[in-house]
Amino acid sequence: MIKGKLMSENPQTGKKDFYNEIKNILQIARDNVYKQVNFIMVESYWKIGRKIVEGEQNSNTRAKYGEHLIEDLSSKLTHEFGKGFSERNLRNMRQFYNCFPIRQTVSAKLSWSHYIVLLKIEDENTRFWYMEESIKLNWSVRALEQQIKENAYERFIISKEQAKLEHELDENTKDLKQTVKDIIKDDYVLEFLDL
Repeated sequence: MIKGKLMSENPQTGKKDFYNEIKNILQIARDNVYKQVNFIMVESYWKIGRKIVEGEQNSNTRAKYGEHLIEDLSSKLTHEFGKGFSERNLRNMRQFYNCFPIRQTVSAKLSWSHYIVLLKIEDENTRFWYMEESIKLNWSVRALEQQIKENAYERFIISKEQAKLEHELDENTKDLKQTVKDIIKDDYVLEFLDL
């Protein structure tokens, strides 16, 4: 009865609140779908990378098979699942597994595109620092690439005021924060879903 009375006193406010509640439900649902797709894709690529590494290691006695493993796999997967399974991307999956052999070190908060950028970093400590900062500061792929280009890790290591530099990194990437829509618009996600 009180709700009815409040709505009759200001019906526009009640309608706006009702709309915002529905809008919030839909936004949360969409965000969860985007995050789940990303999580499943990254986990799948890690597993594929592991299988490739295991397949190559088991092929020591069958050298010819080992030489063409990725080439053959790419051809078959591309035919059945689309262009997201190029030889290059399969090599990235293999490298992904080699760089992150413990599944728990892989974060579902980062997209496959983040990991592609991180795989280019040879030093493990540097790679993990950029990974952690990307998660903590919610960097988009563009922000991550920008910070690598600007040698953020090296500046952080030599800085005597690391907290101040961390704040600066956050401020410099404020306009480049990752959104869940970035995940679904990612070419790798679209290829994974064969869209």
